[in-house]
Amino acid sequence: MSSENLPQSTEQQLRKPRVAVVFGGRSSEHGISVVTAGAVLNAIDRTKYDVLPIGITTDGRWALTADEPERMAITDRKMPDVAQLAESDEGGVVLSVDPGSREVVYSEPGSVPKALGEVDVVFPVLHGPYGEDGTLQGLLELSGVPYVGAGVLASAVGQDKEYMKRVFTSFGLPVGPYVVVRPREWDNDPQGARKRITDFAGEHGWPLFVKPARAGSSIGITKVDDASGLDEAIEEARRHDPKFLVESLLRGREIECGVLEFEDGPRASVPAEIPPVTSHDFYDFEAKYIDAASGIVPAPLTDEETAEVQRLAVEAFEAASCEGLVRADFFLTEDGGFVINEINTLPGFTPISMYPRMWQESGVSYQQLVDRLIQAALDRPTGLR
Repeated sequence: MSSENLPQSTEQQLRKPRVAVVFGGRSSEHGISVVTAGAVLNAIDRTKYDVLPIGITTDGRWALTADEPERMAITDRKMPDVAQLAESDEGGVVLSVDPGSREVVYSEPGSVPKALGEVDVVFPVLHGPYGEDGTLQGLLELSGVPYVGAGVLASAVGQDKEYMKRVFTSFGLPVGPYVVVRPREWDNDPQGARKRITDFAGEHGWPLFVKPARAGSSIGITKVDDASGLDEAIEEARRHDPKFLVESLLRGREIECGVLEFEDGPRASVPAEIPPVTSHDFYDFEAKYIDAASGIVPAPLTDEETAEVQRLAVEAFEAASCEGLVRADFFLTEDGGFVINEINTLPGFTPISMYPRMWQESGVSYQQLVDRLIQAALDRPTGLR
């Protein structure tokens, strides 16, 4: 019997739903995940929900943390860390994989494990591998615990830029030129891989962007102006992922659009534009999060352009079988057409991030956005759907 069909006790029916906010993680986006968690914890309506913050350290330990959002902010240009927030250096949180129980247990070496009660829904705010890529989603499916956002397949597709582009192409969505180099190819024939890249540059021109295939927040991306910078850019990308992509420069405007699932299906927000960042070579991690470069919301587009990018954003959401939320990123090229760059199944989610700002401009406040996502997760069963 699946957990969603189990009878609820009177106590379960009377108590507030319990939300576990899971954050941090093992990826290079650990710090921004902590920042996002602070914003979500601040926004959750405590009159409607009980909250359990769970941080995952960079080495993968699930730690019980204090419910103190004010400690989860960027300070003096430094990112916060779960290790600084954990209540213990050794204690660990364990989620049952028995779908008949949603009990969470906390244990420390030499102590009797302590039951923390049941969790009704998980709000994962993990970015990158080991959280946004379907791994955590698979664990929650095994546990029978509802969760916010995309399922296993959509999360994996949304994390891997190669397969994301393959899915979009199969659905007829416009995708820019790219080449993929997998780990075995680079290990066995780096010279051949370099030639493929330089041949690609010969066809599409310099500069190129070298990026990890399965990372986000613009981490590990390098703009390469000529062949002399290629090896250093590849090394930087492979620090984050042994598989990497090389993309041609698309000349045009950077346009983003949010998608949110409503009762009648996914809807698109007003789009935003990311203007050129003069202090940075492109819209990289520091521009986004440290220097807080700001986008334009709503984007100055014609009614026809707005309708088209909203249509494409919803199509991308559906093509990847997404749930909950997505931010879709596009280029509006010089010939007037949209090209999809990527989707994020768990986009930047601080109040100043583009996804919440687009929905704020569309009439959905940050607090309402958080509440809608939690309610949608509570209403959606785990398992095949």
